[in-house]
Amino acid sequence: MRIIAGSKRGHRIDAPKGDKTRPTSDFVRECVFNLIGPVDGASVLDLYAGSGALGIEALSRGAERAVFVDADRAACRAVDANLEKCKLQGIVLCQDVHRALGADRGGYDLILVDPPYDQTDHTRLAPQIARLLAPDGLFVLQTPASLEPTLEGLTIRTSRKYGSARLTLFEL
Repeated sequence: MRIIAGSKRGHRIDAPKGDKTRPTSDFVRECVFNLIGPVDGASVLDLYAGSGALGIEALSRGAERAVFVDADRAACRAVDANLEKCKLQGIVLCQDVHRALGADRGGYDLILVDPPYDQTDHTRLAPQIARLLAPDGLFVLQTPASLEPTLEGLTIRTSRKYGSARLTLFEL
């Protein structure tokens, strides 16, 4: 995998070893940021971070800060290693996503969520996401293309399919 744009464009990053993580492809990441637009100065939360590719892409594109959350220790080590490799700063929380969300105070301009497709109850995330999202913030959820998520308390800005993935952007 590589960083698509920004100050770290072209830098290679690694995914955790094994099959627990499904890294977001370069193509889908590019589509995410084409839909989002500029992220200069943004505060970013990358949930189910895996390799950290989404949050690192945001930092490369000018986001001010990023918090990465994943319960898998190998994923957390991969995010740390990728941040170091790219000479970027971020906070890595190696804990359950729901536990991390419960302790967070919020104010995020951008929340990126690419969860394991078979393990996540998106409706359970919605109230926590709504509480953490800044008033003009965006919540980006990647799901299987066949799923059209709707989340109480959040409005869909757009939803698009890219191969086997669907990207849905929500706002308050």
